Amino acid sequence: MRRMGWLGVVSVVLCTACGASRSSAVRPQAAQETPPGAQAVLAEEYPSSTRRYVDEDLGFEIVRPTAEWQLDETEEQNAPEGMAIPVVLKHRTTGAQVVLQVAPAVATPTQFAERLSEGLKEQPGFVASDPEPLPLSDSAVGFNFTVEGGVRGRVAVTEGSPGRVFMFLATWPETAPEDVNRSVEALFGAVHPLPEPG
Repeated sequence: MRRMGWLGVVSVVLCTACGASRSSAVRPQAAQETPPGAQAVLAEEYPSSTRRYVDEDLGFEIVRPTAEWQLDETEEQNAPEGMAIPVVLKHRTTGAQVVLQVAPAVATPTQFAERLSEGLKEQPGFVASDPEPLPLSDSAVGFNFTVEGGVRGRVAVTEGSPGRVFMFLATWPETAPEDVNRSVEALFGAVHPLPEPG
């Protein structure tokens, strides 16, 4: 992917995350319309407070670990370079939010994470760590970052459904409780690629 493409990834994800963090108007989950190819259903095998969201077009499902996580569909369905930003998840008590981006697998998760980290380090006010392996999967890698103005964040990248990569960008106020990392990691682990049909 060209360098401008990598910077586009960083810009799109950060703009979505920052825009979502400023928005206080949230549609109730029950009132959300489900786009074609996606369905949000109540899974019988999970507690009634936990919802399972399935997007068949992009090949993923999310089983929110607790009712504290609210899922909002975004309007960024067709971002640059064939990427999609289908959902933003917000934690009601900590102020954390997680943006999920689905991108074509034009590079490995490690390459994506390295370039994202480098891109953030070039942005004014950002400090990012180097990528390291994550226990989400054999391919998962991620890093932490901070932003001037009291924002902390975490990025995780892992293989998605065939031909796709899942990228997560989590942000939260630095005044949030210490256990916010565990809550964010739990949500990262709650996103799974759908099995191949057949």
